[in-house]
Amino acid sequence: MPPGGWWVRRRLCTIAAAIVVSLSVQLSVATPTHAAHRDAVSGERGSGELAIPIVYPRTHAQLAGLSMRSTAASDVTFSDLDASDVWALDAIRWVGKDNNWMRDFSRNPDGTYDFRPDAMESRRLFARAIVRAFAPAAQPGGSTTFTDLDPSSKWYRPAAVAVERGWMSAPRDAFDPAGHVTMAMTHRALVLAVGLEPAATALNDIHTRDGMTFPTKATFGTTVLGMRLGLRYNAPTGKESNDVAPFDDLSRAQVAYSLWRATTLPSWVVPDLLGQYRDVQLPHLGPRLQEIVGWGIRYAGYPYIWGGEWGFETREPSALGGQPRSGFDCSGLSWWLLRADEGSSWNISPPRPYNGWSLPQRTSADMAAMAPRKIAYRDLEPGDLMFYDGDGDGVVDHVDTFIGNGFALDSSSTPGGVSIMWVGNSHSLYGSDWYRNHFVWGRHILPR
Repeated sequence: MPPGGWWVRRRLCTIAAAIVVSLSVQLSVATPTHAAHRDAVSGERGSGELAIPIVYPRTHAQLAGLSMRSTAASDVTFSDLDASDVWALDAIRWVGKDNNWMRDFSRNPDGTYDFRPDAMESRRLFARAIVRAFAPAAQPGGSTTFTDLDPSSKWYRPAAVAVERGWMSAPRDAFDPAGHVTMAMTHRALVLAVGLEPAATALNDIHTRDGMTFPTKATFGTTVLGMRLGLRYNAPTGKESNDVAPFDDLSRAQVAYSLWRATTLPSWVVPDLLGQYRDVQLPHLGPRLQEIVGWGIRYAGYPYIWGGEWGFETREPSALGGQPRSGFDCSGLSWWLLRADEGSSWNISPPRPYNGWSLPQRTSADMAAMAPRKIAYRDLEPGDLMFYDGDGDGVVDHVDTFIGNGFALDSSSTPGGVSIMWVGNSHSLYGSDWYRNHFVWGRHILPR
C-alpha cells in the first residue's frame, strides 16, 4: 500500500475549492444566470472534455420543436425553496418561472407558489412537463387507451402524446399516472424528445464486426446519451448519497435539472452525438473481452463518485472505504472492470464472469507510471487502459478502458458518471476531439 494508507490510495481526484453561494429563496428576480452548472463540484483537473454549456433558446434552430418561452411570468415566486436547493435554482426558475412546464400547483393565498423540490415526480406531472416543453399543441391520435386513465381526465392528453411519441411507455396499456419517474425514464423521454433516437437505437444494438450482440436494457442507449447530455446532476463530494442511478426515483428538483439541461442545449450537440453513435460496432472480440464489455456496459448511468470503485447495490465493505453509494471515478471503473480478486475484501467474481488481472495501482497517474510499455493510440487493443493529460501539465489525470473502434468505457466528472465515450478522431465531422487530443499513452493489462 502506498504511503498515506487506503484513503490516499483509493482517492483519484483533486477537489476544487468550495463555492460559497448566496441564495435568494423568493426567485422573484430576473432571468436565469449563465453560470456554469457544475460550479459546486469538480473532478481532477482535465478529467473529461468540457461540460456542454447552457444556452437559453432564442430560435427554433437551436432545438426544433421546443416551446419558446411564451409562458414567462414575472410574478412567480416559489416559497418552499431553501439553501439545500441551491444546486437546482437556475433549473427550477427556468422550468417553473420562465416557462410553465413544471408550474404544477395553484397559487397560495399569499401569492406565492409551491414547487415541492423534494417530492418524487409523478409520471402524470412529468408527461405534462415534457409535452408542454416539446409538443405544446400536440393532440393524441385517438386510438390510445389506458386501463388506468380515462380520456376525460386532464392527464389523458399529455400521457397519450408522450406514449404515442415513444417518450414514455405504458406496459399492458397501464400508464400508472401516480407512479414515480426514474432516472432511466427521464433520460429516455428527454433524449428522444431532442431527436437522438437513431443514436439510442445504435447503442442498444452495440455489436461486434462479426455480428455478436450484447444484451442491453431497453433504456441503455437513452441512459448513455442522457449522461452525455449532462442530464443527471453530479452531487458534490461529501454529498454523494444524493446522487442517483438509473433505477432510482427522481425528485422534482432532479427532474427540473434534467429538463433544464435538455432544453438549453447548443444547436451542435444533437448532430455531434448522432455522428459519434451512428453505428456502435466493435471489432472482433474473444470470449474474455466479450465478458469485459458485457460487464462494463451494465453500469451505464451509474454516478461519478470521487474515489468510487463499487458497483453493487449493497454498501461497499468498510475495509474498502464504505463509499455512500454505488458509483465510480475513472480509475475506480477501470479497477471494477479489470482488477483481479485479491481473496479478501476485494472479491467481485462471482458474479463478475471472470477473475481479472493484476492491477495493484489505484490512481490514473500510478497506473500510467507503471506501464511496462507506453502504447501508442494506433496500437491500442480492446481491454487496454487509455491515459490522458487533460490540463497539459505533464501529469496523467484521467483513465478509461478502450473497447475498440474509437469507443471506451469511461467514468468522468463531466457527464457525471459511466458512459460509452467516443475517444477516436472525429475528422472534423463531429465531437470536440478532447479525448484524442489529450491521450498520452496506453497500457496493456490483459495477457497477450
